[in-house]
Amino acid sequence: MADEATPRSSRPVQAAALTLIVRRLTRAGEAPWLHGEVARRMAERLPLIRLQPRTAVDWWSHLGGTGPLLAQAYPNAKLLRVEAEAELLSPSLAGSTRPWWPWRRAAAMPPRIAAEQLPAGGADLLWANMTLHLCPDPVQQLQQWHRALATEGFLMFSTLGPGSLTGLRQLYARAGWPAPFAPFVDMHDLGDMLVQAGFAEPVMDQERLTLTWPDAGALLAELRSLGGNADVMRVAGLRTPHWRQRLCLALEALRGPDGRLRLDFELVYGHAFRVAPKPRMSAQTSVALDDMRAMIRAGRRPTGAS
Repeated sequence: MADEATPRSSRPVQAAALTLIVRRLTRAGEAPWLHGEVARRMAERLPLIRLQPRTAVDWWSHLGGTGPLLAQAYPNAKLLRVEAEAELLSPSLAGSTRPWWPWRRAAAMPPRIAAEQLPAGGADLLWANMTLHLCPDPVQQLQQWHRALATEGFLMFSTLGPGSLTGLRQLYARAGWPAPFAPFVDMHDLGDMLVQAGFAEPVMDQERLTLTWPDAGALLAELRSLGGNADVMRVAGLRTPHWRQRLCLALEALRGPDGRLRLDFELVYGHAFRVAPKPRMSAQTSVALDDMRAMIRAGRRPTGAS
């Protein structure tokens, strides 16, 4: 997963491996515990935003583990759940009202849609919890989110930063093994990428969370539930049971004073707005029709435009 800051638009990852990882995680029965905890922490920041969205999008909803948090924060908003995998879009999961007991019917759930079904400029809030580090090209993903937002709409996202799992990276390096995970993107580079993608007023924040486990088996099981190795230098093929035994022995070096294995995670939070476009002025300036409409809605007029 993480080792160095990556200021480039395209991360040095094996995109095909990352696709398989996302598919496996999305097909899990529930989101990882860590995703749910980060969603809860991110939701605590929502009261700071005065804008009340009419339409809110939960990006890769099943994987993000947000649950009812957005519905609780914005009970009057239309909620849309974008999913990464088509099988989550089946009628039985698409948000229609379904029977619970013979004499009772469950409340309607927000609909699940594919990313390509999301209308451009249709969202006032796009919420993306713990998914950006699973995308091979962060800037491309940010641009997609920018297109989905209405003018003055806002983006809230969380992701893992390069301070995550440093103990595991160091352990692999000491053993002479290739990196155990692809690099994450530094918080400051993400701020620059937001501006590059067209966002305004980006605000970035981070915190560290330490998770502990009783043994190597529990640690490895949780790491697998969080992702996998998409590093470009990862070992091709399967590891042997003998190598896993060596790994479990090496992981003993991560035991803390309490006797439990421990690893740190850097949680990065981002927030930014999509504002009305500001075209460069000249003696004669051309403005796209959609941009002109956005400026009119925002009460702006491009001086010198014709």
